[in-house]
Amino acid sequence: MSSSVPDNSDSPAGFAYAVTVYVIWGFLPIFMKALAHVPPAEVIAHRILWSLPIALAVLIWQRRAADVVTALRNPRMLAMAAVTAALISVNWLIYVWAVGNGHTLDAALGYYINPLFSVFLGATLLKERLTPAQIGAIALAALAVLVLTAQAGRLPVVALGLTLSWGFYAYFKKSLPLGPNQGFTLEVLVLLPFALAFLIWQAANGTSHFATGSLSDTLLLLGCGPVTAIPLLLYANAAKRLRLSTIGILQYIAPTMIFLCAVLLFGEPFGTARMIAFPMIWAALVIYSVSLLREGAARRRAAGVTRRMQ
Repeated sequence: MSSSVPDNSDSPAGFAYAVTVYVIWGFLPIFMKALAHVPPAEVIAHRILWSLPIALAVLIWQRRAADVVTALRNPRMLAMAAVTAALISVNWLIYVWAVGNGHTLDAALGYYINPLFSVFLGATLLKERLTPAQIGAIALAALAVLVLTAQAGRLPVVALGLTLSWGFYAYFKKSLPLGPNQGFTLEVLVLLPFALAFLIWQAANGTSHFATGSLSDTLLLLGCGPVTAIPLLLYANAAKRLRLSTIGILQYIAPTMIFLCAVLLFGEPFGTARMIAFPMIWAALVIYSVSLLREGAARRRAAGVTRRMQ
């Protein structure tokens, strides 16, 4: 799935990949709600187990499987993959637990905050310069978290857990010197022994829902592989074909759909604090998106001037 699209332009294929990914992630709570009676650890183990055949098939098709074999022989790369694998596992575990226990709105909040937290990480860890608009957006999001904390008397743990785990996952993922598809496969391979050990332990204790419970449980657990691997692989290829600003705006599709699922399908309460906090987050994201669009337009103008001068 190579791309010849320049970095400063969007391709129709990239747009189609990205929209498909975010729509799948937006509907994912419905799938996970059907597994609410299954322990989150079992769901995660099956996400790992059944993602592997898909990831390996893609690499074999791309003729890039040798990259993963080389990485498995490199202790430093394995250690880096272990960090990212641990972070994505935590993110999955929190998400599955949240949907199954009536906290889907908190999950939506976490994924709304994600891009702003990534900008914050870039400023604090990578010393990237923030525009006044980006600083204002981050401050507004932080204020929204304070509103929810004051109302509940505690931090919104689910939202912050999802934000922190995904934010640091994306940060460390940049340091992994592998292509996105190879990196995902390596992470799954790192997690596989733990997933298998847990599933074998479950089977030995008679607590497994796979092939021992209902047919629907077995099919849903098998489906954990495709709903995990396919969106991540599509996202990796969408990112190559779209500008950062385009990806930055399209990513709000998923939390918006998660939000609608929580309120309209699951009937989760949308109290006063959330009525205040969510519009604050939405306003912060509008400010952030406008700043991204302006930065992208400025870069294109500068590139156009440079080309004319050459």
